Amino acid sequence: MARLGLRRGHAAGDARPADHAGPSIPRLTLRVALAATLVVGLAYVIIAVAVASAVRANLYTEVDHNLTESLDFVIRGEQPGGPAWQGGRVFDPDRLDPLGVPVLLWRVTPAGVPVAQGLNEVELPPEAVNVKAPITIVIDGTSYRIAGRNTPLGRLVAGQSLDGTEHTFQTLVTSEIGIGLALLAFVFAGALAIGWRVATPIEKARQRQLEFTADASHELRTPLSVVEAHTSLALARQREKTWDATAFGRIDAELRRMRRLLDDMLWLARFDSSAGAPAAEPVDLAVLAAQTADRFQAVAEARHQKLTVETGQATAGQGPEAAIVTEPPEWLDRLVGVLLDNACKYSPEGGSISLSVAAEGRRVRLTVDDSGPGIPPEQRERIFDRFHRATDAPGGAGLGLAIAGAIAHSTSGRWTIGDSPLGGARLSISWPRSQAGR
Repeated sequence: MARLGLRRGHAAGDARPADHAGPSIPRLTLRVALAATLVVGLAYVIIAVAVASAVRANLYTEVDHNLTESLDFVIRGEQPGGPAWQGGRVFDPDRLDPLGVPVLLWRVTPAGVPVAQGLNEVELPPEAVNVKAPITIVIDGTSYRIAGRNTPLGRLVAGQSLDGTEHTFQTLVTSEIGIGLALLAFVFAGALAIGWRVATPIEKARQRQLEFTADASHELRTPLSVVEAHTSLALARQREKTWDATAFGRIDAELRRMRRLLDDMLWLARFDSSAGAPAAEPVDLAVLAAQTADRFQAVAEARHQKLTVETGQATAGQGPEAAIVTEPPEWLDRLVGVLLDNACKYSPEGGSISLSVAAEGRRVRLTVDDSGPGIPPEQRERIFDRFHRATDAPGGAGLGLAIAGAIAHSTSGRWTIGDSPLGGARLSISWPRSQAGR
C-alpha cells in the first residue's frame, strides 16, 4: 500500500489561486457581528425610549392624581356644613402623601398674593396663582408640579416637588443604559462566536477548494507536458518506427493517467456537491468484495502478484456468519476497488495482496493487506487527504484513498490502519451488520 502523508512539492511557478480573493472570513464574521449588534441596539433604543416615556408619564400621572386628591380633600372640608378652615388643620399631609413626598398648599388672597399654608416654606411665583390644570414650574432650581382650584373660601393651589419623580426616572434611564451596554456586548460576542463557528467550515471548504484546484492543475500539467513534448518532437523531425512506438506508448500511458485522474476528480466533485448518499440497501459484503477482486486478478497477474480472497470466516466452531451491511452498493464497490488498486499499484513485482471479509459480532470487517512499503505511524492521520503522496512513483495522484475516506466518512464505516503480516500496510474498515445478517 502506498505510504501517504506528505504533499508533493509544486513546481516553481505553479499558479495557485489567490487566498486573498474577496473579504476574509474573519472580516465578514466581524461585519455580521457588528451589523447584528447595530440592529439589536437600534431596537433596544426604541424600546427603552418607549418604556422610559411611559414610566415618566405614569409618574407624572401619579403626581397629578395626588394633587387632585389633595385639593378635593381641602374643598370638602370647606363646604358649607363641613369643618371650617383653621390654619391648615383640615389638610393632613401625612395622610395625603402616598408617594412619600409632601403636598404643598398655597392660599391665594383676594389681592392675588399666594400664602404658604402649614409647614410649607416655598414661595409660589405670583404668575402661577391662576393655574388650573397641572403644569410643571421651576422654583429656586427645583421642579414642581402644581394645580389650582377655586374653593368657597378662595383660591387654593397645591404643589409637589418632582425631585423624587426625576430621581426615579434617572435611575430607570441609568439602568436601561447599563442593561443596554451589557446586552450589546453579549449580542456582539454571541454573534461573533456563532458567526465564527458557522464560517469556519466554510473557510475550510474554501481552502480545500483552492488547494484542490492548485493540486489538480499540477497533476494535469505533468502528463500534458509529456504529451506536448512527444507530439512536438514527432512533428519536428524524421522518426524511426521504434521511436514512434516508444513515444506513442508514453503518450498512451499519460493519457490513461489523465483519464484516471479526471475520473477521480469528477467523482469527488459529484460527491462534494451531492445532497446525500445514494439509496442504501442490504448488501452481502463478502459477495461484493469477491466480485470486485475478480476484476483485479488480471491486474495482479500482469505484475506477477498473488491476490487471495477470503470471504467465509468461521467463528466459535460454527459456520460462516452472514456479512450483510446496509450501505450504498455502488459506494462499497468503489471503495473496495480503490483499496485493491492501491495495493496492486504499490506492492512490488511478485508481491502479495490479501482481501478478507469477516463478521465480528455486530460489525462486518473488510481488510486489505499488501506487501508494499507500508504506512509509517506518523503519516497515518493524513493518508485520506486529497493529493497527498509520499512517493513520486508514476501511476497515482493521491486521490484513491481520498475517495475511500470520503465514502467511509459518509457511511457508518470505521477505519483501522496498521502493519500487515505480509510486510506492508493493512487497511481495514468495518460497518454495522444489518438485521438481515443476524
